Order: sequence, then structure tokens, then C-alpha cells
Amino acid sequence: MEKDEEALTEVERPTAEVQELFGLSWSAMEHFAQMLVEEGELRGLIGPRELPRLWSRHLVNSAAVSPFVPDEAAVADVGSGAGFPGMVLAIMRPDVTVHLIEPMERRVVWLDDVARELELDNVEVVHARAEELHKKVRFDVVTARAVAAMDKLARWTLPLVRPGGRLVALKGRRAEEELEAAKYVLRKLGAGDVSVEEVRPVREGESTVVVVVTKR
Repeated sequence: MEKDEEALTEVERPTAEVQELFGLSWSAMEHFAQMLVEEGELRGLIGPRELPRLWSRHLVNSAAVSPFVPDEAAVADVGSGAGFPGMVLAIMRPDVTVHLIEPMERRVVWLDDVARELELDNVEVVHARAEELHKKVRFDVVTARAVAAMDKLARWTLPLVRPGGRLVALKGRRAEEELEAAKYVLRKLGAGDVSVEEVRPVREGESTVVVVVTKR
């Protein structure tokens, strides 16, 4: 895919620190970003107002899940959408296998296109709702971003987490409130330790709230 230099001016320029964050995956991550610039709005995956902060709000934000994913883990990303955080994780971490679970067909087509374009052999795109996979498969880690409030998200995701595994959810500033509202649901679904972590993937960037729920 040829890069459109004019399109690149629509988004913030990634800093040297951002390039350092993605390390060996930088080239593939830049390619993914360019695909989003060229096709994301057209395909209804990302709004025009989001493009000027594509790196900080979406790509760097998604990278915050990586420290909570063990080596060689089997990961499910629920509601992958445009690929946040699942596709970002797959690009960053070739050691993990990422199953992108997405119910909307046009998004599934997009995720398949990205995986093929970037030649990612650690990605499997699953056209399904999370609930359809309950009692069929379990993962070491389940990730989610901007999918639902914690009580509903727990119902969708925790049945997919193996005992001893974890749910890693990117959340906003109301994470503590959501956890309080969801505490009975979490307990019923086998949640063990629950923590709210504030992660700053790059020193000069915004912090990201990550909720980590361990399955008993």
C-alpha cells in the first residue's frame, strides 16, 4: 500500500518516544495507522474528529494492555471494532495469539483485511458475539476497550477467561464506580483479585486506566 503524505498531515505526528514504545513493531504499527487514516472513516470505523489524535487516543492507549499479557498467552479481544486494543496487541506481541471477536460483519472484513495486509500469523478473526463462545473456549487473557459498563462487560467476558487467567479492560475515569456497581456480578462470575492500574505508555502522554480482574 502506497502512503499518502497528504493524509498523514491529518493525524498527529508520532513522537520518537512513541516509535520507541512500539520498537521492532514500529513499521507494522505505522502501516496499520496509515490504513486507518485512508479507510477508517470511509468504513465507519473511526470518526473524523478522532483522526487528529489517532496515535495518542487509540494506538498508544491500546498499548497499555501489553504489560498485563503474559508471554505466549492465548488472548481474546472482545468487540475488536477497528482493532483496539486487539490488533495493536497482536502487532506489538508476535509471541501471543490474538482472537479478535467481533459481531459486525463489516468490521470483521476490515480486521481480516488488516491481518492479511500486515501478514500477521498470530491473529484469528472470529465473527461472533462473545456470549456465543461461552462454554466452548477459554483464554489466558481477555481484553476489551469501550465495549460496555463493567457489570455487563463482566457477563460477556469472564466466562471466556480460564481459571487463573485475567480480564484486562481499558476503562475511563469512572472505573472505580463501575467496579463498585459490578461487585456482585464479578463475585458470582468467579472474579478473584481486582485492581485498577494507571498506565502511562509514553512519559509525555496521557495516562490510561486499566482494570485487571483475575479469575479464581
